[in-house]
Amino acid sequence: MDALPVGKSILTAEEYFKLEEASEIRHEFYKGQIFDMAGSTLRHNLLVDSVKDLLKSHFRPKGCRVYSETVKVEVVKNEYYPYPDIVLTCHPFDLQSQYIIRQPSLIVEVLSKSSVATDRDYKWEEYQKMPSLLYYLLINQYKLGVELYARVENTDQWTYQRYVQPEELVVFPRFNFELSVGAIYEGIDFTAIDEEPARP
Repeated sequence: MDALPVGKSILTAEEYFKLEEASEIRHEFYKGQIFDMAGSTLRHNLLVDSVKDLLKSHFRPKGCRVYSETVKVEVVKNEYYPYPDIVLTCHPFDLQSQYIIRQPSLIVEVLSKSSVATDRDYKWEEYQKMPSLLYYLLINQYKLGVELYARVENTDQWTYQRYVQPEELVVFPRFNFELSVGAIYEGIDFTAIDEEPARP
């Protein structure tokens, strides 16, 4: 999701954590600056819920956890802490954590008009720095369109695949798992008026 700068004060990561515990508004943290999280459309919210449910039904019995939007990820220690739309982790350390995910296996972002460049470029560049991350999934909320980046085993190289037909299967070989594009978009009405929220 996109974020808006709310101040120029430089904070330490520890100060950011304390601020976030007391705040009713979520903020992302990048190199001492905090960014107020923008709102989302109804369609965005429905897609996040749908994909989260699909992931939970498969991964929770395996002892993994799936979080959406309200849990931050430590991408670069003391430097970058975003709130991905969905994050999957199976790491024992994360399963005991109360606030931060440090070893995600999968990150999902639902693209919006205001965040598409950030999610495809900047965030993707930063997410690749996490050795635990195996898959990065991007979902278009305006039409059928799913993009999957998959890490080549034991390397820092990634493959890319795009899916645009409802019968296509998004395959995650290292999870022994697959999602149909149709299941991701089930119940989504592309004809409904669903404008981006205004920036504050």
